[in-house]
Amino acid sequence: MLPTFVRATPDGSERGQFLALDLGGTNFRVLHVRVQKDGQETDSKICAIPQEMMQGPGEQLFDHIAACLGDFIMAQNLKEQSLPLGFTFSFPCEQKEIDKSILIRWTKGFNCSGVEGQDVVKLLKEAVHRRRDYDIGPVAMVNDTVGTMMSCGYKDQRCEIGMIIGTGTNACYMEEMRNVQRVEGNDGRMCINTEWGGFGDDGYLDDIRTEFDVEVDRTSINAGVHIFEKMISGMYLGEIVRLLLLRLAADGLLFDGRTSEVLRRPSSFPTKFMSDMEEKDTGQENTQNILTELGLNWDPVDVRVVRLVCATVSSRSAHLCAAALATVADRIRANRGLDHLKITVGVDGTVYRKHPTFSQRLQAMVRLLAPQCDISFLVSEDGSGKGAAMVTAVSQRLALQSRLLEDSDSDEEQQQKLYH
Repeated sequence: MLPTFVRATPDGSERGQFLALDLGGTNFRVLHVRVQKDGQETDSKICAIPQEMMQGPGEQLFDHIAACLGDFIMAQNLKEQSLPLGFTFSFPCEQKEIDKSILIRWTKGFNCSGVEGQDVVKLLKEAVHRRRDYDIGPVAMVNDTVGTMMSCGYKDQRCEIGMIIGTGTNACYMEEMRNVQRVEGNDGRMCINTEWGGFGDDGYLDDIRTEFDVEVDRTSINAGVHIFEKMISGMYLGEIVRLLLLRLAADGLLFDGRTSEVLRRPSSFPTKFMSDMEEKDTGQENTQNILTELGLNWDPVDVRVVRLVCATVSSRSAHLCAAALATVADRIRANRGLDHLKITVGVDGTVYRKHPTFSQRLQAMVRLLAPQCDISFLVSEDGSGKGAAMVTAVSQRLALQSRLLEDSDSDEEQQQKLYH
C-alpha cells in the first residue's frame, strides 16, 4: 500500500499542453497531450526496447528513452518549450513525492542493473541532461493504474478506483488522508497504489494455490514475489493452462495420454489461446485449430475438456480479482461512513478488454461480494498516456490553487496591518 502523492482527481477545469512517457513493457510510448475545454488531442509515437536492453545497464535503458523522447520533441516542434511531463512507470515503486519514486524491484521481464533502489525520475532527468539538446518541465511520476483512474476520472468524476488486469495486475484508490500513515496531514484524500499483485508474497494465499501456481512461480524470473499476479494475470494464465493439460494427459484424461513436443515447451500456450478457445461462436473451431497447431492428436471430447480447463482458469482469475476489488470498494464505503457507495472503477488491460467473458464474470462477482456498493466500470482510453498527462494537469491545477490561496492570505494580512 504505497502513497502516490496524487491528491485529487480531475474536476474538468484542467487545461494546457503536456508530455507523457509510458514505460511498462517491451515497447514504450511518448505522447504530446493537449487538454482543452472541448476535450483532449494527442500525438504519440511507439518505441521498441530491444530484449538485451531489458536486461542490461539501467543507464543504457534511460539513455534510449531520452533519445526517443528527444526525437519526438523535435518532430512535434516543441524543442523551445519545457513542457510538464507525466511519467508512467509500471513497476513497483515507493513514491516519496510526486516527482520522486524509488524502484522497489523489476517485474515483467526487466532486470536492468543499477536501477532498483534508485529514483527513476532522477535517472530520467539525468539521461535528458546528458543529451544537452532539449529540456523538460516538472515531472509527475505516475503508476499505470493511477493513470487509468485519472483518464477515466476526466470523463466520470465518480471514478476513484483504477484497476489493470492485463500482462500484470494492480489497483489504486482514493484513501482518506487520515489513514495514510507515511504522509503528514489528515485533511483530504490521496491516491494509494495497492500493488496488489504482491498479495500472497507472505504466504496468505498458500491455502488456495495449486501445484500449477507453485510451478509457474518457481520457473518465473522473480520467484517468490507477485504471487497474486501469477494467479490471475495475462502473463501467466496460459502457462497455468498448459501445465494443467500436461497433467491431464499424463493421467490419461486427455489426448489418449500423449502430448507433443510443442506443448511440453514452456510458454507455448499463450493466454490469447484461452480467449480464442472461449469465444462463444467460434471457440470450438478455434480450439481444434490450436490443438492441431500444437501438434496434438485430439477428439471431440478433448476439445470440450480443453475449453472447460480454459474457462475454469479464467473464471478463477476473474473471481479472485473481484474479491480484491470488492474489498477495496467496501473499504472506501466504510472509510466515509456510508451505508451505500456509488463509485466508478476505471479499468484497463488486455485480459479485461479482450477475453470474451472475463469482464462479465468479474462484474457479476464483485457486485455479489460488495452488495452495499453500486459499482460501475469504465474502460480507460489510454490511461497510461492521457492519464499520465491528467496527473500532471491536476498537479499543476492544485499548485496554482495553492499559490492563489497563499496570495489571498497575504493580501488579507496586509489589509489587517493597515487597519491596525
